[in-house]
Amino acid sequence: MNVIEVKNLRKEFKSYSSRSGLSGAFRDLLTRNYKVLAAVDNISLNVKQGEMVGYIGENGAGKSTTIKMLTGILTPTSGSVIVNGMDPHKQREEFVRTIGVVFGQRSQLWWDIAVQESFRLLKKVYRVSDEDYKNHMGHVIETLDIGPLLDKPVRKLSLGQRMRCELAAALIHNPPLLFLDEPTIGLDVLVKLKIRKFLKEINETYKTTILLTTHDLTDIEALCERVVLLDEGKIIYDGKLAELQTDAVEGKEVEFQFLNETNRIDLPDSARIDWKQKDATTWIANVDGDERVVSELISAVVHRNLIKNVRINEISTEEIIRKIYEEGMTTS
Repeated sequence: MNVIEVKNLRKEFKSYSSRSGLSGAFRDLLTRNYKVLAAVDNISLNVKQGEMVGYIGENGAGKSTTIKMLTGILTPTSGSVIVNGMDPHKQREEFVRTIGVVFGQRSQLWWDIAVQESFRLLKKVYRVSDEDYKNHMGHVIETLDIGPLLDKPVRKLSLGQRMRCELAAALIHNPPLLFLDEPTIGLDVLVKLKIRKFLKEINETYKTTILLTTHDLTDIEALCERVVLLDEGKIIYDGKLAELQTDAVEGKEVEFQFLNETNRIDLPDSARIDWKQKDATTWIANVDGDERVVSELISAVVHRNLIKNVRINEISTEEIIRKIYEEGMTTS
């Protein structure tokens, strides 16, 4: 069952430019120069129930615009959007009861009243019964450790405290679909770990579908099996994170620490190996190949030199995605 079904989705904006000088200002009063920009450019996407999907891209790639169309905030220029079996724009009142949304830089809590009062107001808005609220929110409040914060005004909370309360507020009606747009922006490591643990728990317990946009790729690695990469409004990759890590960039980094000072002449030559010296006794080999090539390299180096330590470093997800964007921008 698909929770999200998107086909040929497109969102265009007009970008106006001003003419220079006084005469240009007068001309702008009569006619304006503009060009049409596609923030989201004919994308198609399906998300199944219970999936946790990382929706990532550079600034301006179209992530937030997509989320706003999926949640009914923006109307698409063209294409179709079906979320939870409804059109977010035509069935808005019914639709919003089936989703939860957290925007990292915007608040759905009232600034000057206590957190629990905001929760009560949202409970009324979503028509949640007292029993459902008590059973579900009791667990949410305990897991996110926000009990001591409930009687405090939102304006007196730290960023980490507020974001945990924002997440709880989005889950008051226990929605089957949760949109998270930069939910951990600016948070410290401990708060991030707490939020990640909680998201995994609700996904496992309630089969909550989660669409996550973030620049923090450790969030993606910790939570999402599937990633969708967006570049200039187009999807350039949609698949499993593990396959992206395996196939998108071939090769590994092997760091050799020798017992004695070692020169480049003492290391094996190959067109598939790029050597870089870290210090007098440490060299790093960037290997273009699979485990067999790495094994042959280590064997050849050990045969010639006395080794103190060898470490094989997988190329990071961040580095993989950086290379995809560098290459994709010339090919997409």
